[in-house]
Amino acid sequence: MISAALRVRDERPSLFAQVAADIALLIQKGSLRPGDRLPSVRRLARERGISVATVLSAYERLELDGLIDARVKSGHFVRETAVVLPRSKPKRLALAPRKVSVSEGVYALIESMREPTVVPLGAAQLDASLLPIKALNRILASLARELSTAGAHYDMPPGLLVLRRQLAKRSVLWGTPLGADDFVITAGAMEGLQLALRATTRPGDTIAIATPTYFGILQLVEEMNLKVIEVPTLPGVGMDLDALEIVLSQAPVRACLAVTNFDNPLGSLMSDSNKERLVRMLEKRDIPLIEDDLYGDLAFDGSRPRPAKAFDRKGLVIYTSSISKTIAAGYRVGWVVAGRYHETIKRLKFSHSIATPTLLQMAVAEYLDSGSYDRHLRHLRERIRREVARYRSEVASAFPVGTWISEPKGGFVLWLELPGQISALALQARALEANIAIAPGPIFGARARFSSCIRMTCGSPWSPRIADAVKKLGELCYELARTPK
Repeated sequence: MISAALRVRDERPSLFAQVAADIALLIQKGSLRPGDRLPSVRRLARERGISVATVLSAYERLELDGLIDARVKSGHFVRETAVVLPRSKPKRLALAPRKVSVSEGVYALIESMREPTVVPLGAAQLDASLLPIKALNRILASLARELSTAGAHYDMPPGLLVLRRQLAKRSVLWGTPLGADDFVITAGAMEGLQLALRATTRPGDTIAIATPTYFGILQLVEEMNLKVIEVPTLPGVGMDLDALEIVLSQAPVRACLAVTNFDNPLGSLMSDSNKERLVRMLEKRDIPLIEDDLYGDLAFDGSRPRPAKAFDRKGLVIYTSSISKTIAAGYRVGWVVAGRYHETIKRLKFSHSIATPTLLQMAVAEYLDSGSYDRHLRHLRERIRREVARYRSEVASAFPVGTWISEPKGGFVLWLELPGQISALALQARALEANIAIAPGPIFGARARFSSCIRMTCGSPWSPRIADAVKKLGELCYELARTPK
């Protein structure tokens, strides 16, 4: 029997390069897709009749070429950043406060997604198959049977104590230990944002926000008759703090609203150092920070990034979140941690909606207490990581050259910047004729800066129906690129 050492000496020096080239060709052809696991080192060595050392050398070459990643105790995977496309161009900073007018476009998007025949690439929602909705509904049904009088009375602000205790336990994972009395339970994160804005601003005031940003935030600002100064978002990094510094020094800003973890629509993650810088920058001027941490639990790498609230020393950070993106959007259970604005938020909560439904709070509290949430999160993070990688890869193949695609580190949405001659609104109209819903760029900003951008949701598991829709969108983009303006 030939020893392993002798086999290594007998193999030609270029053999590992040939193995690497074969795998690279499979990746190039799409036979191996971003996120796919490669054969184990020992299995490939056995199947190719080569040494383990040769396979390791081949995998090392592929890592150096940026085609695969090695994960501790998991193996080797096709790298999810293998798609290389042009970077987004930075947006010019405008210091003049501006009124917002996006409601018409938002309502058009909502209407476009009502029909079940429409492929839902427009709304940032997860498919029911990815959520523990059945388990949560069973808990709710059991509570309704066992506690027959539950829900007969209001659970006055700050909300159900057992739920607030569960959230306080989880706050240790967020890097900002909180007590049950720090929380006010809300009807979703949007109510929390509304209460935070009511507590810190008056009609006509100006707030600083990132751009592009979630259209629901802009719609809320519009309905509250506030003005905005938009601060550019840097892909992968988050709000441009140098630009924000200029804004704060030259404009009368009453509050700053930021999504620090996996912002919608770019999926950027602000570093801890930038979060601390953001908080200190606002502290110097006694300006409150309203932080939306809706996607914080959805990091692809399994971590739980800290919110900016973790760096709050003066109670100026109003922290909001909910279960809408991880457990059940329809339950409408969220929360606010308001610091110095706590008592104001409690009063505003009562005047706005009196209370959040008791049974829904109880069901969420029991689900969190059971330990099921962490198991669900582990599965969900990995699942959406694969889905986002698949969508991103397919878009890169189907859309025109020059399309820029965001590279999110968490969450489940993609931001696409199309070649300049393609109108996002025209694409939306044509896509709807083909029963496909997308979110056009103009509703993600107060100024007409995103006319050739769209947001695509990756919340539905990849399927032939989704594949056909993405391919069709690419074809429509090619058609619009050839159409004279």
